Amino acid sequence: MLILIDHANVDSIAKTLEYLPIDGVTTNPTILYREGKEPLDVLHSIKRLLPDGAQLHVQIVSQRADDMVAEARALRGEIGGNLFIKLPVTREGFAAIPRIVREGMQVTATGIHSSMQGFMAAKAGARYVAPYVNRMDNYGIDGVRVASEIHRTLRSYEMKADVLAASFKNSEQVLELVRQGVGAITAAPDVLAALIKNPATDAAIADQNRDFGFLVGERRTWLDLIKEK
Repeated sequence: MLILIDHANVDSIAKTLEYLPIDGVTTNPTILYREGKEPLDVLHSIKRLLPDGAQLHVQIVSQRADDMVAEARALRGEIGGNLFIKLPVTREGFAAIPRIVREGMQVTATGIHSSMQGFMAAKAGARYVAPYVNRMDNYGIDGVRVASEIHRTLRSYEMKADVLAASFKNSEQVLELVRQGVGAITAAPDVLAALIKNPATDAAIADQNRDFGFLVGERRTWLDLIKEK
């Protein structure tokens, strides 16, 4: 499973990259708006942070298929690298997907709220299909179930696409999709941090370090012992 950061704050991304095995960053117009900065500058700053080969997903804002294709070309020329063009699963977005793919670009179909939207986007040529898990829950739809259904359908037909599940409220939603074998998830830094946080781990390590301190002295480490030899 690929793990991506769904965020555009450069400091938060940098801090997350320090300790988690991250495969890239996803953005959307709202995420960029929250930063209150020139969006191209933000994208370039994010790209400079990412390791070689990491993914960067950027969403098209044009409404017509012709304009979407032109916008995608411009983004490819400006950003380059392992860029994924995010296209909405609207009528015009569906029309643009195969055209952009034919030009050698990678597409992430976004805004997915049903299993058939995901399947049809993959059939149109999208590399990733991004169901909005928590947004579906807010509409009374079981977002985890829909994302899992899309994943099973893609695998059943051996399609060259993966689910990139997005829009999470908590780590439990992520964990369930991990159990289902979904190909990729993207989440905010706080949700990703919660995936590895466990008070029982903290307590166990604190107990062990305390005992080591009783043995050799508080706050002393193996490094101290080796230097004193």
